[in-house]
Amino acid sequence: MEKLGPAGAGLAIALENLFPPLPSEIILPLAGFTASRGEFSLIEALLWTTAGSVVGAVALYWIGVLIGRDRVYWVWDRLPLTKTSDLERTEIWFARHGKKTVFFGRMIPIFRSLISLPAGVERMPFSIFLLLTTAGSAIWNTVFVLAGYQLGEQWHRVEDYAGTFQKLVIVAVVAAVCWWLVLRVRSMVRTRREGGGGGGA
Repeated sequence: MEKLGPAGAGLAIALENLFPPLPSEIILPLAGFTASRGEFSLIEALLWTTAGSVVGAVALYWIGVLIGRDRVYWVWDRLPLTKTSDLERTEIWFARHGKKTVFFGRMIPIFRSLISLPAGVERMPFSIFLLLTTAGSAIWNTVFVLAGYQLGEQWHRVEDYAGTFQKLVIVAVVAAVCWWLVLRVRSMVRTRREGGGGGGA
């Protein structure tokens, strides 16, 4: 961090969007701690890391645009246990709540990176995406950079709290996926039984 400076912190955050295993929960507090030592200013840390977040998100947005809606449907139709109606409902939901999803999604681990892809696939107006992404990223980055700045040598304590939050998100996602799988399998079994019963009658 000292060698690369605030621009290096911004680059690391941009890469974190593309490669989620790079943890922003460590990079951002470390940038704040480095700023507290006078290696660069707090404003520089905030501006560069937010710029990095936006650059990474924009890259994923355009990847989503290139993938396109037709390719998503093509892949979805070939996945097991899925229905076209599921994706159609998701599109309707995103059309209604996409702005809130992009904004708040920038402050949720795991989804921080992924939310840019559906925004691109659904062709959310780029100016709106850019505004919401910048605002959400600025809030998330400010919280973590300031935490590192205030904690000083204890900046690594931020990771413990952020790690707990991330684990809760992972548990919630896994639980939701498992529940969806149970409901889908039950629906398929029931449909087959009814179809078999109708044929026998």
